[in-house]
Amino acid sequence: MQPQTGAQAGGPAPAAEVVMGSLRGGLQWAVDRMVSIVYGLVYDYIFEQFGPYQQLRAEVLGVVEASAAEAPDRRAYQVVDVDCGPGNLTFVIAEAGFSVLGLEPYGALVELAREKRRAKRLANLAFSQGDLSSAKVRDASYDMVVNVHSLYAQASPQTTLVEANRVLKPGGHALFVNHTRRVAVRATFRAMRTQLGTAAAVRCLLLWLWPHRMFEAARRQIGPHYWSEADFGRNLATAGFDVLETRRTFLYGASLLVWARKNVSE
Repeated sequence: MQPQTGAQAGGPAPAAEVVMGSLRGGLQWAVDRMVSIVYGLVYDYIFEQFGPYQQLRAEVLGVVEASAAEAPDRRAYQVVDVDCGPGNLTFVIAEAGFSVLGLEPYGALVELAREKRRAKRLANLAFSQGDLSSAKVRDASYDMVVNVHSLYAQASPQTTLVEANRVLKPGGHALFVNHTRRVAVRATFRAMRTQLGTAAAVRCLLLWLWPHRMFEAARRQIGPHYWSEADFGRNLATAGFDVLETRRTFLYGASLLVWARKNVSE
């Protein structure tokens, strides 16, 4: 009988395997960090220059303000922005006077967001690495949860909805924006050229379509979870939410914006 190796016998893995595993992990970390930094820097520019983002920014802020309409003081209204990236929308909400925590799993993006916060000197804004579970956000501690364009790329978006419900105060609000389909480069370019002209279509191509496609190709592939309005409604109801409003938004209705409230019976 041939003697078993350590791996075959269930013992320690050979040193070469350990080294290769460490190298692969280090390489993946380096790639993720590089992609995060490039994404953050490019997104900062795109966010200020791309018309559909400006429209989405106004919509998000409008829903937050409507949710807080009865709050006596905006600083007392606590908002958590989940998967906030480099914090562009998070800053918009904080600059409107609300107290905001931005959560982001990628450390490089958190660092970028914190640098911008220090430059702006916003005392009502903080950033932390993680999600609603890993950051250990307390039950019923926030008035509103905001999550824009990340559910489709999560391993378990339903878990995010459940966690959002958990951290909300009774009757608290949530705003979710999720892609309903893959944004096709050629079809979107043709539609924009027909409606707004070649110059606008080229601008869209350079500012968002190509960068988004490249980042999608570079990131670790999970999903995608594209939800229809019916799917979104069912998932929110299962997580304990009542839907207040649903609307199409962003690039010819490629995304669905849903305004919801924590079920009063929760």
